[in-house]
Amino acid sequence: MASYVIERGTAERYGLDVERIRQGFYTDQYFNNVRRVLDVLAAEGYRYAGSAPPKELAECDLSNTLVGDIEVDLQVFTRRQPFSIVAGLECGLAALASCTGHFDHANKFVNTADHLDVRALREGTRVEPWRPALRITGRYRDFGILETVLLGILTRSTMIATNAYEMLAATRGKPVFFFPARFDLYHTQMFDGVAFKVGVEAYNRDHGTDVPVLISTDAQGALWRQRGTGTMSHSHLLCFLKDTAEATVQFARVLPREVKRVALVDVNNDCVGESVCVARVMFEQYCRCLETGQSEEAEKYILFGVRADTASELRDVSVEPLGDERLDCGVCPRLVWRMREALDGLADDPAIAPKWRERGRQYFRNIKIVVSGGFTPERAEMFSRLGVPADLYGVGSWFFRGGNNDFTADVVRVKAGGRWHDLAKEGRRALENPDLEEVTLKT
Repeated sequence: MASYVIERGTAERYGLDVERIRQGFYTDQYFNNVRRVLDVLAAEGYRYAGSAPPKELAECDLSNTLVGDIEVDLQVFTRRQPFSIVAGLECGLAALASCTGHFDHANKFVNTADHLDVRALREGTRVEPWRPALRITGRYRDFGILETVLLGILTRSTMIATNAYEMLAATRGKPVFFFPARFDLYHTQMFDGVAFKVGVEAYNRDHGTDVPVLISTDAQGALWRQRGTGTMSHSHLLCFLKDTAEATVQFARVLPREVKRVALVDVNNDCVGESVCVARVMFEQYCRCLETGQSEEAEKYILFGVRADTASELRDVSVEPLGDERLDCGVCPRLVWRMREALDGLADDPAIAPKWRERGRQYFRNIKIVVSGGFTPERAEMFSRLGVPADLYGVGSWFFRGGNNDFTADVVRVKAGGRWHDLAKEGRRALENPDLEEVTLKT
């Protein structure tokens, strides 16, 4: 069977609060209570004294079973339909490697992670509902208090990775900007960025594509040293008194060339008119630089895209009302089509000098359209199905919604009377997953 290794220092790389995780600070209190009971029973040498063993152990002599040192097989799974893209395992396993163990009589932590048998899926693996993504076998009092932390890491990360995969499926592989940072605590950004990356890479692997990982903050890309990318905010435009063209020109003049020039064009509720105005002014600046031999400076004025972010309750002035808010308001298909038609039509603008006409045709038709504002997979799928000419999607708070990715951990086997027995709460049982791999936890 294949195996993989969680290296020393991984917990520190993720910024895990190892000392307080060991102490149960982040643990649901009932798990802490179990550990206290089992620690005391282990110290006392207590042996099982129950008189009504379950049917699975009815024929077993349990009199020498040391409950304080009971060994269990714990399986961890989620129930999202039809599948989940598992993420957060590296971080969760790092917590397991650093925090499995107990405190001795001198209150010194004794790490026993190397006594565990751990099997896990690789990051980005597709897993079916109920199938375990992780199995931990070992002395329960050494790792039981880690359940809360493990499940939390896996639940959030897998939710975001699966949502990223689902959104890319809806856009049919058109890139998605990861914009949820403003909707949650900043502490989560590094974990969320990794999970988004896992989801994008899983989609690329399954579909033979090369969709880029587009994150909005440096924290989201910290673990693989990718900087956040972004365009401009509405506040930037308001600093220029809602003159979108001037705001965009100054943005282009000041910022380095590697920053994509994407103009936000909805501040005056006229996405078509603003797109045309910005594109013309930027192209003029571009041509002016070329005429004076400033080819590198000219690159600053290449307009990569325009972004529509019209509020869902607002109808853009270029969209004729049909009487249905779903068809009229927000970033609707008709608005995007009109933007595309207007940009493509600029190539034939008589105001463009004949010598720049062919270059202008290429310039304007290469301008991307970015859409944002309340996009869900259902809405993105509708855009894809209709052939709406959106090139990139900005998605925010939806990443924190989506299907049920809540992870659950069940004890499904126990070691009693010197051998292992299938034993779980009613309605649960041990399940196999051939994709699980042996894990080495370096402590």
